[in-house]
Amino acid sequence: MDGISSILFGMFGDGSGTILGLLVFLAVGTLSFGLMAALRVRGAVKRRAAGITLDEAQRSGQGARSLRYSSLKAAQKLLEYVTRHYSGVEDDNMRVLRRRLVQAGIYDPRAVGYFFVARVAFALGLAAAAFVMAPTQLSSSVFWMWVGASALVGYVVPSIYIDRRVKARQIEHRAGFPDFMDLLVVCAESGLAMEASLTRVGSELGDSYPSLSANIHMNNLEIRAGRSVTEALEHFGDRLGLEEARSFATLIQQSDEIGSSITDALRVYSDDMRHKRLSRAEEKAYALPAKLTLPMMVCIFPVLFVVILLPVIVRVTLHKF
Repeated sequence: MDGISSILFGMFGDGSGTILGLLVFLAVGTLSFGLMAALRVRGAVKRRAAGITLDEAQRSGQGARSLRYSSLKAAQKLLEYVTRHYSGVEDDNMRVLRRRLVQAGIYDPRAVGYFFVARVAFALGLAAAAFVMAPTQLSSSVFWMWVGASALVGYVVPSIYIDRRVKARQIEHRAGFPDFMDLLVVCAESGLAMEASLTRVGSELGDSYPSLSANIHMNNLEIRAGRSVTEALEHFGDRLGLEEARSFATLIQQSDEIGSSITDALRVYSDDMRHKRLSRAEEKAYALPAKLTLPMMVCIFPVLFVVILLPVIVRVTLHKF
């Protein structure tokens, strides 16, 4: 210490006040840096602990007071309220709506709430668009009729979308059901049980008919969950929306109750499905000339008349002059 003191006194001379100030500065600086480091570590721990309880929106930087986060929370509460309101309704219309949504490939339990919210949103949106974009020269009655018609169209749009999805999926199911039966017959003749046959057929049809394969997979999950094969096949037919699938479920049930060979029943039903597909193709081919009559009359015959009669009209006109 005497050596250090002598060095400091040599540097600063007799300025004891300067030495004391320097020591105080070093002590205060060290204490400040220590407190800052401790507070920084504590803040990091708090942020990590808070990040565990925050939802995905808050973790991505959206605070609880941001407009986007508030809008998402309000929309989520609205959907939960609508879903809770319509989930307890068990009338015929709600059953039909749920069946249509399942046949359209929408399996979300909140699908009914989404459907009604979409109806109201489309109706209000198209009505507002018609209100803003309507021509100014319209009379008052025509103007409000225009707005009401736009709201009605927006109200019907979600139902039309669901119907189009159902029809598209039914076309795919109807086209792939004969192939499904053929593969099922092959698996049954090779000695596989019904559950194993359905699993194998579902994996084989995944590339050609993805919707049909997904429904077969759900049927297998129902069987694994404890439902009987007959009950699972009945639900399978309801999801597909095909009379052929419902008849297939009835066929399996009757074969099981009577005790007849399921393989023979599947072979006969597969032949029937193949003949039905051929009959539908022939029906479309026979209906094609009748469907082409109107386009030919509208688009082709007027051109032919002009080509045939134009030289005659030109000659008659030239002879007159």
